[in-house]
Amino acid sequence: MVRVAIIDDHESVRLGVSAVCAMAGYEVVHSVSTVDAFVARAVAQPVDVVVLDLSLEDGSSITSNVQRAHSTGAAVLIHSIADRVASVREALAAGVAGVIPKASPTEVVVDSIATVAAGGVLNNLEWASAIDADSEFATVQLGRRERDVLHLYASGLPLKQVALELGIAVSTAKEHLGRIRSKYVEVGRPAPTKVDLLRRAVEDGILPELNPGQVDGD
Repeated sequence: MVRVAIIDDHESVRLGVSAVCAMAGYEVVHSVSTVDAFVARAVAQPVDVVVLDLSLEDGSSITSNVQRAHSTGAAVLIHSIADRVASVREALAAGVAGVIPKASPTEVVVDSIATVAAGGVLNNLEWASAIDADSEFATVQLGRRERDVLHLYASGLPLKQVALELGIAVSTAKEHLGRIRSKYVEVGRPAPTKVDLLRRAVEDGILPELNPGQVDGD
Protein backbone atom coordinates (compact mmCIF):
# COMPACT_ATOMS: atom_id res chain seq x y z
CA MET A 1 0.00 0.00 0.00
CA VAL A 2 1.24 3.47 -0.91
CA ARG A 3 1.70 5.61 2.21
CA VAL A 4 0.97 9.32 1.71
CA ALA A 5 1.40 12.56 3.63
CA ILE A 6 -0.58 15.66 2.70
CA ILE A 7 0.80 19.09 3.59
CA ASP A 8 -1.51 22.01 2.84
CA ASP A 9 -2.70 25.13 4.65
CA HIS A 10 -6.32 24.46 3.81
CA GLU A 11 -8.19 21.74 5.64
CA SER A 12 -10.69 21.40 2.81
CA VAL A 13 -7.87 20.57 0.38
CA ARG A 14 -6.40 18.02 2.79
CA LEU A 15 -9.79 16.38 3.22
CA GLY A 16 -10.32 16.27 -0.54
CA VAL A 17 -6.94 14.71 -1.29
CA SER A 18 -7.39 12.27 1.60
CA ALA A 19 -10.68 11.13 0.12
CA VAL A 20 -9.09 10.65 -3.30
CA CYS A 21 -6.26 8.63 -1.75
CA ALA A 22 -8.70 6.48 0.22
CA MET A 23 -10.66 5.66 -2.93
CA ALA A 24 -7.43 4.61 -4.63
CA GLY A 25 -6.45 2.35 -1.75
CA TYR A 26 -3.62 4.57 -0.52
CA GLU A 27 -3.01 5.10 3.18
CA VAL A 28 -2.94 8.73 4.31
CA VAL A 29 -0.55 8.59 7.27
CA HIS A 30 -0.24 12.34 7.91
CA SER A 31 -2.48 15.29 7.03
CA VAL A 32 -0.92 18.51 8.32
CA SER A 33 -0.53 22.20 7.53
CA THR A 34 3.26 22.56 7.92
CA VAL A 35 6.42 20.69 7.01
CA ASP A 36 7.53 21.03 10.65
CA ALA A 37 4.55 18.97 11.75
CA PHE A 38 5.16 16.37 9.08
CA VAL A 39 8.89 15.95 9.80
CA ALA A 40 8.20 15.52 13.53
CA ARG A 41 5.76 12.70 12.82
CA ALA A 42 7.62 11.09 9.92
CA VAL A 43 10.41 9.89 12.20
CA ALA A 44 8.06 7.28 13.65
CA GLN A 45 5.77 6.94 10.62
CA PRO A 46 7.58 7.47 7.28
CA VAL A 47 5.69 7.71 4.01
CA ASP A 48 6.35 7.04 0.34
CA VAL A 49 4.98 10.28 -1.12
CA VAL A 50 4.46 13.77 0.23
CA VAL A 51 1.75 15.78 -1.53
CA LEU A 52 2.91 19.32 -0.84
CA ASP A 53 1.34 22.71 -1.47
CA LEU A 54 3.73 25.01 -3.32
CA SER A 55 3.55 27.90 -0.87
CA LEU A 56 2.62 27.55 2.80
CA GLU A 57 1.42 30.40 5.01
CA ASP A 58 4.01 29.80 7.75
CA GLY A 59 6.66 31.65 5.72
CA SER A 60 8.74 28.54 5.03
CA SER A 61 10.72 28.45 1.79
CA ILE A 62 9.90 26.13 -1.08
CA THR A 63 13.43 24.76 -1.29
CA SER A 64 13.60 24.09 2.44
CA ASN A 65 10.20 22.41 2.45
CA VAL A 66 11.11 20.09 -0.42
CA GLN A 67 14.52 19.23 1.01
CA ARG A 68 13.18 18.55 4.50
CA ALA A 69 10.43 16.35 3.11
CA HIS A 70 13.03 14.49 1.04
CA SER A 71 15.18 14.00 4.14
CA THR A 72 12.53 11.66 5.53
CA GLY A 73 12.97 9.35 2.55
CA ALA A 74 9.78 10.41 0.77
CA ALA A 75 9.31 11.55 -2.81
CA VAL A 76 7.66 14.96 -3.15
CA LEU A 77 4.77 15.82 -5.44
CA ILE A 78 3.69 19.46 -5.68
CA HIS A 79 -0.09 19.95 -5.63
CA SER A 80 -0.77 23.61 -6.23
CA ILE A 81 -2.37 26.30 -8.34
CA ALA A 82 1.04 26.31 -10.06
CA ASP A 83 0.63 29.75 -11.60
CA ARG A 84 3.81 31.24 -10.14
CA VAL A 85 6.59 30.41 -12.55
CA ALA A 86 9.49 31.26 -10.25
CA SER A 87 8.00 29.16 -7.46
CA VAL A 88 7.46 26.17 -9.73
CA ARG A 89 11.01 26.48 -11.05
CA GLU A 90 12.36 26.61 -7.49
CA ALA A 91 10.45 23.46 -6.62
CA LEU A 92 11.79 21.67 -9.70
CA ALA A 93 15.34 22.75 -8.90
CA ALA A 94 14.89 21.47 -5.33
CA GLY A 95 14.09 18.03 -6.71
CA VAL A 96 10.34 17.49 -6.69
CA ALA A 97 9.14 14.55 -8.75
CA GLY A 98 6.35 16.48 -10.43
CA VAL A 99 3.77 19.26 -10.32
CA ILE A 100 0.02 18.82 -10.61
CA PRO A 101 -2.51 21.65 -10.43
CA LYS A 102 -5.22 21.59 -7.79
CA ALA A 103 -7.79 21.56 -10.59
CA SER A 104 -6.53 18.18 -11.83
CA PRO A 105 -9.08 15.38 -12.27
CA THR A 106 -9.11 12.68 -9.59
CA GLU A 107 -7.51 10.10 -11.86
CA VAL A 108 -4.57 12.42 -12.55
CA VAL A 109 -3.91 12.83 -8.83
CA VAL A 110 -4.14 9.08 -8.26
CA ASP A 111 -1.89 8.20 -11.21
CA SER A 112 0.65 10.89 -10.29
CA ILE A 113 0.97 9.58 -6.74
CA ALA A 114 1.42 6.03 -8.06
CA THR A 115 4.12 7.14 -10.51
CA VAL A 116 6.04 9.07 -7.87
CA ALA A 117 5.69 6.26 -5.31
CA ALA A 118 7.27 3.88 -7.84
CA GLY A 119 10.31 6.15 -8.12
CA GLY A 120 9.29 7.92 -11.31
CA VAL A 121 9.00 11.58 -12.23
CA LEU A 122 6.22 13.35 -14.10
CA ASN A 123 6.77 14.76 -17.55
CA ASN A 124 3.83 17.11 -17.56
CA LEU A 125 2.67 20.46 -18.85
CA GLU A 126 3.42 22.32 -15.62
CA TRP A 127 7.12 21.41 -15.85
CA ALA A 128 7.38 22.57 -19.46
CA SER A 129 5.31 25.72 -18.92
CA ALA A 130 7.36 26.82 -15.92
CA ILE A 131 10.65 26.29 -17.70
CA ASP A 132 9.63 27.80 -21.02
CA ALA A 133 8.18 30.91 -19.39
CA ASP A 134 11.16 31.51 -17.12
CA SER A 135 14.00 33.28 -18.90
CA GLU A 136 16.26 32.80 -15.86
CA PHE A 137 16.12 29.00 -16.03
CA ALA A 138 19.77 28.16 -16.69
CA THR A 139 20.27 25.71 -19.53
CA VAL A 140 23.31 23.48 -19.73
CA GLN A 141 25.49 23.41 -22.82
CA LEU A 142 26.25 19.75 -23.44
CA GLY A 143 28.36 18.39 -26.28
CA ARG A 144 26.92 15.84 -28.69
CA ARG A 145 28.57 12.89 -26.96
CA GLU A 146 27.53 14.17 -23.54
CA ARG A 147 23.92 14.42 -24.74
CA ASP A 148 24.14 10.86 -26.08
CA VAL A 149 25.46 9.58 -22.76
CA LEU A 150 22.82 11.47 -20.78
CA HIS A 151 20.04 10.28 -23.09
CA LEU A 152 20.94 6.61 -22.73
CA TYR A 153 21.90 6.67 -19.06
CA ALA A 154 18.88 8.70 -17.92
CA SER A 155 16.65 6.39 -19.97
CA GLY A 156 17.63 3.57 -17.65
CA LEU A 157 20.65 1.85 -19.19
CA PRO A 158 23.54 0.92 -16.87
CA LEU A 159 26.79 2.71 -17.61
CA LYS A 160 28.41 -0.40 -19.12
CA GLN A 161 25.54 -0.70 -21.60
CA VAL A 162 25.76 3.01 -22.43
CA ALA A 163 29.44 2.55 -23.28
CA LEU A 164 28.65 -0.50 -25.42
CA GLU A 165 25.89 1.30 -27.30
CA LEU A 166 28.18 4.26 -28.08
CA GLY A 167 31.27 2.19 -28.80
CA ILE A 168 33.36 3.83 -26.11
CA ALA A 169 35.18 2.60 -23.01
CA VAL A 170 33.30 2.47 -19.73
CA SER A 171 35.88 4.83 -18.25
CA THR A 172 35.18 7.32 -21.05
CA ALA A 173 31.43 7.09 -20.46
CA LYS A 174 32.08 7.67 -16.76
CA GLU A 175 34.15 10.77 -17.56
CA HIS A 176 31.34 12.14 -19.74
CA LEU A 177 28.87 11.52 -16.91
CA GLY A 178 31.13 13.35 -14.47
CA ARG A 179 31.35 16.36 -16.78
CA ILE A 180 27.58 16.36 -17.26
CA ARG A 181 27.02 16.45 -13.52
CA SER A 182 29.64 19.19 -13.11
CA LYS A 183 27.93 21.34 -15.74
CA TYR A 184 24.58 21.02 -13.98
CA VAL A 185 26.17 22.00 -10.67
CA GLU A 186 27.67 25.09 -12.33
CA VAL A 187 24.23 26.40 -13.33
CA GLY A 188 22.65 25.63 -9.96
CA ARG A 189 20.79 22.50 -11.03
CA PRO A 190 22.71 19.65 -9.37
CA ALA A 191 21.99 16.06 -10.41
CA PRO A 192 23.76 13.73 -7.96
CA THR A 193 21.54 10.69 -8.64
CA LYS A 194 20.27 8.92 -11.72
CA VAL A 195 16.72 10.07 -11.05
CA ASP A 196 18.01 13.66 -10.86
CA LEU A 197 19.69 13.19 -14.24
CA LEU A 198 16.43 11.88 -15.64
CA ARG A 199 14.71 14.98 -14.32
CA ARG A 200 17.30 17.26 -15.95
CA ALA A 201 17.06 15.38 -19.25
CA VAL A 202 13.29 15.91 -19.28
CA GLU A 203 13.62 19.57 -18.32
CA ASP A 204 16.12 20.21 -21.11
CA GLY A 205 14.23 18.32 -23.80
CA ILE A 206 16.79 15.53 -24.11
CA LEU A 207 14.13 13.04 -23.04
CA PRO A 208 10.75 14.46 -24.09
CA GLU A 209 9.09 11.21 -23.13
CA LEU A 210 10.16 8.85 -20.38
CA ASN A 211 9.26 5.57 -18.78
CA PRO A 212 9.60 5.99 -15.02
CA GLY A 213 9.54 2.24 -14.49
CA GLN A 214 12.88 1.93 -16.26
CA VAL A 215 14.75 4.20 -13.86
CA ASP A 216 17.46 2.36 -11.97
CA GLY A 217 19.78 3.51 -9.22
CA ASP A 218 23.30 4.77 -9.82
